[in-house]
Amino acid sequence: MTDITQRINTIGSQARTAARTLAASDGTARNQALEFMAQRLWEDRAALQEANKRDLAQAEADGISPAMIDRLRLTDKVIQGMADGVREVMALPDPVGEITEMRPRPNGMLVGRMRVPLGVIGIIYESRPNVTADAAALCVKSGNAVILRGGSEAWHSNRAIAERLALGLRAANLPAEAVQFIDTTDRAAVGALLKSDRHVDVIIPRGGKGLIQRVIEESHIPVIKHLDGICHTYVDRYADLAMAEELTFNGKMQRTGVCNATETLLVHEAVAETFLPAMAKRLVSAGCELRGCERTRAILGNEIPVTPVTPEDYDTEHLAAILSVRVVPSLTEAIAHIAAHSSQHTETIVTRDHPRAMRFLREVDSSAVMVNASTRFNDGFQFGLGAEMGISTDKLHVRGPVGLEGLTCLKYIVLGDGQLRQ
Repeated sequence: MTDITQRINTIGSQARTAARTLAASDGTARNQALEFMAQRLWEDRAALQEANKRDLAQAEADGISPAMIDRLRLTDKVIQGMADGVREVMALPDPVGEITEMRPRPNGMLVGRMRVPLGVIGIIYESRPNVTADAAALCVKSGNAVILRGGSEAWHSNRAIAERLALGLRAANLPAEAVQFIDTTDRAAVGALLKSDRHVDVIIPRGGKGLIQRVIEESHIPVIKHLDGICHTYVDRYADLAMAEELTFNGKMQRTGVCNATETLLVHEAVAETFLPAMAKRLVSAGCELRGCERTRAILGNEIPVTPVTPEDYDTEHLAAILSVRVVPSLTEAIAHIAAHSSQHTETIVTRDHPRAMRFLREVDSSAVMVNASTRFNDGFQFGLGAEMGISTDKLHVRGPVGLEGLTCLKYIVLGDGQLRQ
C-alpha cells in the first residue's frame, strides 16, 4: 500500500505541474495536441488492437457476457470513432479565458469573472475503452490535466490508448503528464487516488452503483457524481395524447439500458382511461413489462398483462424494458410523486397548458426538466455541448450534462488604476 500511495502521489504531483502548463497554453496549442492525439489513435490502431486482444481473452476466460465483450472490442470502426470523437471536441468553442460580467464600480475599478480550468481531474471508470479517449480529450480541451483509472476488464486497452494520447500531447510541445493512466489493477490505487487531495481537484466516477458508492464514501476530494436515472414522464390532463404516446414510447423503448430512459409513467386520472389502453398495448407488444398501480390495473383489466407495482419499483432504475405506471389525481400529486421517488435526473411533462407547464418547470427539482420532449434528450450532444463526461445529479458545481464548461469554474478578476481601499 505504501508503494501504491507513493506512486499515486508521484502521478498527482506530475499532473499538477502539467495542469499549470496546460492552463497557460492557448487554444491553438491544445487543439493541435488533440489533432495529434486523434492521429496517433488511428495510426497505431494495430498496437491498440493487440493490447485489446489480451483484454478480450481474459474476459472470455472470466465468463463475461458476449454483450460486455462486444463493448470491450476495439474494431477499426470503434477506433475511428474514438479519433473522430477527439476531433469533435477539438472543434468545440474554447471556454478557457472567457471573461464575462465586467461591471464598473463607483471608484472606477472593473470587476468581472474569468472562466478557468478546474486543475487536475481524477476519472474512475469501468468498461468501455473509448471512455479513455473521450475523457482525456475533454480535459485537455478545457485546460485540465487528467488521471485515468479504468476498470480491470479493459486494463491493457486503456493503457495503450492513454500512451498514444500522451504522445499526441508531446508532439504538440505540451506535457505528456497532462494525461496519465494508473497502471495497476490493485483496488488500493483507487483508495489512494481518492485521498490525494493535495494534487487532485475533482473526482468523476463513471460506472455502476458499487463504484459510485465507494467513491462517495471514501473520497477526500469533491466528487461530480452521476447517480441513478429514475426518470419520469407525466401525461397531464391537458396533454396531446397522440404526442404523449410517442414521447412515452420513445422515452422508455428507444434505448432501455441508459440513464435518461423513462422508468415511471404518471398519468392524470382525467385522461387515464383514454390514454392507457392503447399506450399499454403498444408497450407490451414491443416487449415492455408493465408494473401498475391498482387504478392502472383496473383500467387495463385482463386484456393487457400488468404486474402489481411495488414501492421498490418506484425507486428502481431498471435499465431494462420495465415501466412502472401510476394514475395520479392531480398535477400536485404528480410533482409530489417525483419529489419522493426521482433521482433528480430527468423529468418531462406532456401538456398544452402553459401555466401548468411552467409550474412543473419551477417545482420539479432535477438536472433537466422538460415540456413536451422525450427524457432521452438529456444528453450533452443533444444539448449542443458536444461530448460529455456524464450527467451530474449534483447541484455543486455543475448539474446535468458535464461538458467543457462543466470542467471549468469562474474566478473573479479586477482591473484597477491604483484604487486604494478607504
